[in-house]
Amino acid sequence: MIFDFRLKVFYTVAQKLSFTKAAQELFITQPAVTKHIKELEEQFGTALFTRNGNSISLTTAGNVLVKHAEQIFKIYASMENEIGELQHVAGGTIHIGASTTLAEYVLPKILALFKTTHPAIQFTFVSGNSEFIESQVIAGKVDLAIVEGASHHPQLMYEPFVKDEIVMVVNSNSKLAQKWEVKPAQLTAVPFVLREAGSGTLDVIYKALDKVDINPKDLNIEIRLGSTESIKQYLAHTESAAFLSLLSITKELQRKELSVVDVKGLAIYRTFQFIQLQGNTSRISDLFKRFCLMHYNFK
Repeated sequence: MIFDFRLKVFYTVAQKLSFTKAAQELFITQPAVTKHIKELEEQFGTALFTRNGNSISLTTAGNVLVKHAEQIFKIYASMENEIGELQHVAGGTIHIGASTTLAEYVLPKILALFKTTHPAIQFTFVSGNSEFIESQVIAGKVDLAIVEGASHHPQLMYEPFVKDEIVMVVNSNSKLAQKWEVKPAQLTAVPFVLREAGSGTLDVIYKALDKVDINPKDLNIEIRLGSTESIKQYLAHTESAAFLSLLSITKELQRKELSVVDVKGLAIYRTFQFIQLQGNTSRISDLFKRFCLMHYNFK
């Protein structure tokens, strides 16, 4: 979607009247929600919420913003629908790819809705780490893919899909779970479970660690595993830690099986991106991109 993500955060908080519930809905941390709301309040020069202990309520300015936010979202939805109708696609085939996190936690629902909405369109789907998916697009085996990571190949065209946050998580029964925050320097003493080489998630994590003066080579890597699910299962039986997408651990956080440990000064954000070969666009791929944007942001 074109609208500012901060507006989406504000609107979700306004609907839930809870920073915690908004964070769960948007797959970001509560500090991230607070940061977005603070930035909006600074931009408008007024408070949008009144804080009363553990409860919040909308201010007069907040109620005005809610009214306009609803109108903005309706306008964008209408725009998407009208443009979609102009580019109506009767049928055809599209080859879709996605990196592991997206393939497991984001795309299945969208693919099911897309098939129901456009039954005449056939599609194939392949998943793997970002490096593999990018190679499939470059080889012409995949028409459109969504990947994580920060690599940029000159043969590929990149467009943003949705933001994601990566957090440090541990077994809720582990000793580390008793600490709400650790300093970056303490990370070298923590046994970590990490993804395999070629993972877009790993690439983003390493770049973020470098910014807080932690050399990835200094980490105590206990084991590398090939999927988020295998990492979560491993954490269930160890005192280790892992860096995982909030998209992938919402159920475990709700069931209190995993806990987030904040790392002071470390914020790991990434943008999942659509990728295609340069110049290789089609009506079906454009339709699918719009469908993903609409049905993810307005779920």
